[in-house]
Amino acid sequence: MRQLASRLRRLPPSCGPVRLIGVDGHAGSGKSTFAAALARALDDAPVLHLDDIASHEELFAWTGRLLTEVIEPFERGENGRYAPYDWRTRRFGDPRALPSDPVVLVEGVGAGRRALRPVLACLLWMEMPAPQAWARGRSRDGEEQRDFWDGWVSAERGHFAEDPSRPYADLLVRQSREGYEVLRGPMGEFDPHPDVTHREGPAAMW
Repeated sequence: MRQLASRLRRLPPSCGPVRLIGVDGHAGSGKSTFAAALARALDDAPVLHLDDIASHEELFAWTGRLLTEVIEPFERGENGRYAPYDWRTRRFGDPRALPSDPVVLVEGVGAGRRALRPVLACLLWMEMPAPQAWARGRSRDGEEQRDFWDGWVSAERGHFAEDPSRPYADLLVRQSREGYEVLRGPMGEFDPHPDVTHREGPAAMW
């Protein structure tokens, strides 16, 4: 993970002074856990969880608020500032600052959408089939969230049908018992570990 972090730090800034790193994938695929581990390897880089930007009324229609509250301030060299959404009370909370640090992670379903790709330094995709990821998510959230998940699956399918992220990923991330395997993504321009050869492309295990 440290080696991946080192290579991400060396990327050119993509959004003002910030190297914005997207972590996308199906709900339940492990984005938050991976992003937390990567953030630690990046000396506690800030992480923006898109669950804090989305809401029940706007599962995917949050692009405008993200651009206004985070992306545009970053491009000016300023900190972002957004109000995180509480999924239980269905209300937005008090505004929270997001520092315009050298590296900032954006994790969540839709982090690689077309409106954000121009300001991403690198897009990572959690490589897990949708049915497996959704089953993990349902198990994690329990029976009380069953109705939400039924609606979510339909919405996610629609989103990725209209605005897919995986074809534009620089890196694919697979979780295993040993850690994470990072492979060159469909874009094929970012080599995560140039000294290691893997039958599916350059890879590294962290």
